[in-house]
Amino acid sequence: MSAFSEAALEKKLSELSNSQQSVQTLSLWLIHHRKHSKTIVSVWFNELKKAKVSRKLTFLYLANDVIQNSKRKGPEFTHDFAPVIVDAFKHVSRDGEEGCKKQLGRVLSIWQERAVYENNLLDQLSSVLQGEKKAKKRPYEEIKLDSEDFASQSSPAELPQTVDLIRALQELENTASGDSALRQRISALPAEVQDTSLLHRVTDKESGERLSRLVEEACMLLADYSGRLAAEIEDRRQLTRTLTLFLHSQRDGLAQNELKLEEYKRKLARVTQVRKGLRSRLNNLPDLSLLPNVTGGHLHLPSSGDLYNPSD
Repeated sequence: MSAFSEAALEKKLSELSNSQQSVQTLSLWLIHHRKHSKTIVSVWFNELKKAKVSRKLTFLYLANDVIQNSKRKGPEFTHDFAPVIVDAFKHVSRDGEEGCKKQLGRVLSIWQERAVYENNLLDQLSSVLQGEKKAKKRPYEEIKLDSEDFASQSSPAELPQTVDLIRALQELENTASGDSALRQRISALPAEVQDTSLLHRVTDKESGERLSRLVEEACMLLADYSGRLAAEIEDRRQLTRTLTLFLHSQRDGLAQNELKLEEYKRKLARVTQVRKGLRSRLNNLPDLSLLPNVTGGHLHLPSSGDLYNPSD
């Protein structure tokens, strides 16, 4: 691998793309130069802040790959990223592209599951993503009013919407469990990288280094796929919770609509009865249009002038 320098690292970070291969290649280079971990983390954080909005999340993907895959060789990166990782999350969450919080949440869920950091630091990262909601003091009258309003609400304010469910289901169409090409790559890994009993086949340094590269690539591949599967599991759990809430809200809505339907059926029956009675009464009333003209309450009788016409 090429020698380490800050200039070389800055150049590699400027060329970093969002592809898995780009992230893993640079991650391997950084892990190889782990004795410079403090400098690497410092340069990484500075370049992250200067990166374009569309590339900021990729820097976090790189940090995630380095942190997880360097642990078996030493704790350098885990320790050196810790002081800046909260600020990095804040920066990407605030200045990154729309929707990046969800991707950061996936990274955090993996770190929580694998206990990458202490709970205190993980809680800080969780607070960054959830937002710090500081309750402001309010007069008693407002609190009382809110309580009364809450009692009259028929459903929670944030029920899942149909469009959200559709979006969540569509996102599950391209999941890790459905990536058949990647599964084929994993199944095609040579036996030497999966079976320690075959290490006796390494008889010289060249073959050992070749196997070491294969093992590194296999570790990266499996670590990435495991991370994607863990994220998918979390997404499916969240979708299950959302579907449960949606189902409950639909059942409540169904019950309410059934009550309304019965109410309006009763109203329809009453109005129909009125219409029937009105028609019956109209049929029994005299037709005033057939009676002689009535003016001022008296019959209008024809005058003599009306009876005699000189022109006749």
